[in-house]
Amino acid sequence: MHVFITGGAGFIGSHLAAYHLSRGDHVYVVDNLSTGSLSNIEAFRGNPHFRFVEADILHWGDLGRAVAWADRIYHMAAVVGVKKVLEDPVAVMATNMSGTEKLLRAIHSGGWNPQVIIASTSEVYGFNPKSSFAETDDIVLRSGGRLRWAYAVTKLADEFLAFAYARNYGLNIVVVRLFNTIGPNQVGHYGMVVPSFIQQAVRNAPLTVYGDGEQTRSFCDVRDTVVALDRLAACPAAWGEVVNVGNDQEISIRGLAELTIQRAHSASTLQFIPYQEAYGEEFEDVTHRRPVLDKLRTLTGFAPEWKLDDTLDDLVAIERTKRLCVA
Repeated sequence: MHVFITGGAGFIGSHLAAYHLSRGDHVYVVDNLSTGSLSNIEAFRGNPHFRFVEADILHWGDLGRAVAWADRIYHMAAVVGVKKVLEDPVAVMATNMSGTEKLLRAIHSGGWNPQVIIASTSEVYGFNPKSSFAETDDIVLRSGGRLRWAYAVTKLADEFLAFAYARNYGLNIVVVRLFNTIGPNQVGHYGMVVPSFIQQAVRNAPLTVYGDGEQTRSFCDVRDTVVALDRLAACPAAWGEVVNVGNDQEISIRGLAELTIQRAHSASTLQFIPYQEAYGEEFEDVTHRRPVLDKLRTLTGFAPEWKLDDTLDDLVAIERTKRLCVA
């Protein structure tokens, strides 16, 4: 199989590359390295089945040839992370919407119909008051704090673009709403909570919890996520659909911090930081984000294998190894 991954040097994209290379597939990655890292794909650079190009898909001249080559496309290129979104909302809008439209146009123009995964986000559910979110539930975003929700709005626009192309041109597209993917190689630079907690716990430093920590999230190991994406892409019944992808086990951010300290056998304490101080502006976070996974299970039979405790143990061990190497 020929697999093309935009944003393939990023966190999830690089795991998709590793997954497909392990199966003997040919993998072509493009990434502008704005948030991706060469270190994420360094292990693949000598593999004859792997090709990497540093480029921005908004301006890359070989996009048409790449999509015509591919049997499957994972569109993971996006500006992500709350801090990054607040720092550079212009880049968020340009990359997340224009990049998706350019990719879909290239697929249609190429006359070839590969399997396509378009990455969306659980953030599109916004402030819907339901305790867990199914794909048919309403999208509820506040009128205030507009830049905070730029990422969600762009991803929702990506969804509409994908459905328009799927309906009008019969493209084999699955839109996936990802719920808080975590795992090896994720960094905390842009507001990702788990890698930040892991680094702080291993250093025995205070774990910084934004707000009161009572907001809840559901975390899915990236090694489970890539399996779910692979199965969805290969499932004709999923083409033209939007599907939640994640783990439906829920935990508060305070509970996550306490669990991280426990798994790391750390002497860390908790430090609560107001959103205003953390982000430099008025900020309202959603109180909960838990997926309903019935559709994913029905389509693919998928069930997560990684428990949160096991993922945290793995990340603690990796972080300790990194610190020993630096020392």
